Amino acid sequence: MKIQKILTLRGPNYWSIRRQKLIVMRLDLEDLAEKPSNTIPGFYEGIIKVLPSLDNHFCSPGVRGGFLSRVKEGTMMGHIIEHVALELQEMAGMLVGFGRTRETATPGVYQVVFEYIDEQAGRYAARAAVRLCQSIVSTGTYSQSELEQDIKDLEDLGRDAALGPSTEAIVKEAEARGIPWLPLSARSMIQLGYGVNQKRIQATLSNRSGILAVELACDKEGTKQILRDSGVPVPRGTVVHYLDELKDAIADVGSYPIVIKPLNGNHGRGITIDIRDWEESQKAYDIAKEVSRAVIVERYYAGFDHRVLVINGKVAAVAQRIPAHVIGDGHSTVQELIDQTNLDPHRGDGHDNVLTRIIVDETSLDVLERQGYSLDSVLKKGATSYLRATANLSTGGIAVDRTNDIHPDNIWIAERAAKIIGLDIAGIDIVTADITKPLREVDGVIVEVNAAPGFRMHVCPSQGLPRNVAAPVLDMLFPPGKPHRIPIISITGTNGKTTTTRLIAHIYKQTGQVIGYTTTDGIYIGEHLVEKGDTTGPQSAQVILKDPTVEVAVLETARGGILRSGLAFESCDVGVILNVSPDHLGIGDIDTIEQLAHLKGVVAESVSPYGYAILNADDPLVSAMVEKVKGHVAFFSMNPENELLQNHIRQGGLAAVYENGYLSIIRGDWTLRIEEAVHLPVTMGGMAPFMIANALAASLAAFAQGVTIEAIRAGLTTFRASVAQTPGRMNLFNLGHFHALVDYAHNVASYEALGSFVCNWPGERVGIVGGPGDRRDEDFINLGKLAAKIFNRIIVKEDEDRRGRPSGDAAELIRKGILLENPQSNYEVILNEEEAVNKGLDEAVSGGLVVILPETVSGAFRLIEARHPIAENAFQATAPDTIPVMSQASAIG
Repeated sequence: MKIQKILTLRGPNYWSIRRQKLIVMRLDLEDLAEKPSNTIPGFYEGIIKVLPSLDNHFCSPGVRGGFLSRVKEGTMMGHIIEHVALELQEMAGMLVGFGRTRETATPGVYQVVFEYIDEQAGRYAARAAVRLCQSIVSTGTYSQSELEQDIKDLEDLGRDAALGPSTEAIVKEAEARGIPWLPLSARSMIQLGYGVNQKRIQATLSNRSGILAVELACDKEGTKQILRDSGVPVPRGTVVHYLDELKDAIADVGSYPIVIKPLNGNHGRGITIDIRDWEESQKAYDIAKEVSRAVIVERYYAGFDHRVLVINGKVAAVAQRIPAHVIGDGHSTVQELIDQTNLDPHRGDGHDNVLTRIIVDETSLDVLERQGYSLDSVLKKGATSYLRATANLSTGGIAVDRTNDIHPDNIWIAERAAKIIGLDIAGIDIVTADITKPLREVDGVIVEVNAAPGFRMHVCPSQGLPRNVAAPVLDMLFPPGKPHRIPIISITGTNGKTTTTRLIAHIYKQTGQVIGYTTTDGIYIGEHLVEKGDTTGPQSAQVILKDPTVEVAVLETARGGILRSGLAFESCDVGVILNVSPDHLGIGDIDTIEQLAHLKGVVAESVSPYGYAILNADDPLVSAMVEKVKGHVAFFSMNPENELLQNHIRQGGLAAVYENGYLSIIRGDWTLRIEEAVHLPVTMGGMAPFMIANALAASLAAFAQGVTIEAIRAGLTTFRASVAQTPGRMNLFNLGHFHALVDYAHNVASYEALGSFVCNWPGERVGIVGGPGDRRDEDFINLGKLAAKIFNRIIVKEDEDRRGRPSGDAAELIRKGILLENPQSNYEVILNEEEAVNKGLDEAVSGGLVVILPETVSGAFRLIEARHPIAENAFQATAPDTIPVMSQASAIG
């Protein structure tokens, strides 16, 4: 077997709208292509021995053991690898279950699709599944050591990629509220929401956390001084920088017992409590010095350690923290008890699990010694031995929920302390003998105020009720009525995507909002180009969604990005599907137009229940997508008598239609006329039906989102098919005695659309034609046939990047198509594009039109500019009455 390609999908995709995290592996079964599992000696016995847990896979029979029954009866290896990849992830603690396997048009080559939690782990599982199955085919087994290593590697990958417990709690709450989130590329930051409405978190720091408050909280002595000045009970203490200051500091505090801790520290590092003599003080000073240049000396207050979590000025949860400890059973040593405690599956390394494993170090030994124990001591049954002086969960402590027990006075003090320091999310550490009584009654104190407090002890306490402390964080960041999204308009189709995307963006600009949009020529925010190039994939879309200035996202969405990665968003407010026609077939295992329609339909299926799918009523493949739309549907049509359109309108549906020369919005029994097509520059004076269709779709998309007819009209009447606004899309230049038209038509449908305009030109029509080399032979032949219909004279050229085709091959196929359509056609072949363009321009006749279909539009523009055109978009600059206006669709059928 051979893995040809592995793709990682991260959003709604060709395989599933709901399962957005999928691995797609293109797998060549090679010599196993004709061998179902029941014909491979020993395979069934081998697979159940290596992975007996596969018995839990139901598969198509729908019962326990269903998958293994399929293996026994005979199923193809691609299907087996899908299940093995899922099971390996399950064994590593990653709960997944969705999978699909389909044979491609290439016999023996399969697409194996399965769910993942972490994408690196998913890709590893794909390779490991192939390796495991190949080993069983070849040897009848797979070594236990290799399987264990695979599981360990998967666990490590999952652990490395996992969000921390605090971040995960916030993200899960965001998901429950339908708030989208994105990981940012630096400092483990997470973005919640999109565009101008986004918020950011880093663990439990938020974009509302002021730097002054955070720095003050890190300054333990400064915090204590400000709280003391405000009348908040805090420990008596002082700061020292040198060992020779320590004795005086202890005297200032009063007497032993004392606490020594670093001035700048967290997670309990460097703290020693209940110090009772000078020798212990010196040792504690050295420990604190390892963490901070300055050291705090405080009076020790006996009592229990409590963490009070304050969010947005209100107490959200309270936990009593108990230091790492073991309880004797009368016969086990302390070390044995530690080992037994660490076997708890809830304990892990660092913050990975609900609890942290107890680590024995010098600090632990010191704490034991002070209690009169060692690791070899045998504790009496029920006796407790502590392993840490501090109660941090990160050092093995446990947490007991006490949210319902805290006294109202203590709530007021904690909330006030958080406000005094200025933290939006604060962890207030209180030492008190009884949290149910006011602090002043029991000599309780606030010992620290922490920025970025951990949520683990509250969402997963060792004892007591879990508290949803993420909810008040989201309430703070997104108060009721505060949006977390921005409107997302996604545009797809075979032809017209870029023009329609730019037109929608231009219409929205009339509203005064900041528009971010992606096209085949770049990423734009407002009037500024962010990045040049073909930016129609999900990574480019996320540039827009992550930008904090963008108020509306208009995203051209091409087939390639959906196939390779899925959509960049979980849902859109408007999904525009312009058309579906044969293009790129045979690429990415999309071999039929029906498959292409299913792929484009991902955008329609991803429209939110409150949004609109804008569908072309004149295209049966597009109009059929209505069955899968969860939101509202609006149709556009060039034919006011379209039966589907009329039925939709009679039922009160929203539509846009070209009627009586006008672009109009219709709903029920009312009609809003936008403008006559002849007055809209993008329609070339009404001569370009496909541009009228694009304008209908754009107008409908904007209207469905509440943009006024006046703004839509203003956008349409000021948008031109120019190099600045639509480079490579119907760019017309006046070169004095003739015109040149540059358009990026490269498939049958775009040739037909272009022909609907060109065939109305009254003079000679010269076409400089070609096509991308990765198209099918039949596509090139059809382009040749269409060229023979559209142009009086043809120059056949080829792209410099032939995409794997031999030189002259594509041109020869186009030439064949020309002759099949019209053996008397006037044509010639000039493979070099620049030479072909220059010859066409050199030999242009008066009143003629030279149509250039280039590989790169910038190269064509350069050649035209060298001839000093009188005007761009010259159709409006010359006498339009010399060219008849089209009012119906394509002139070439």
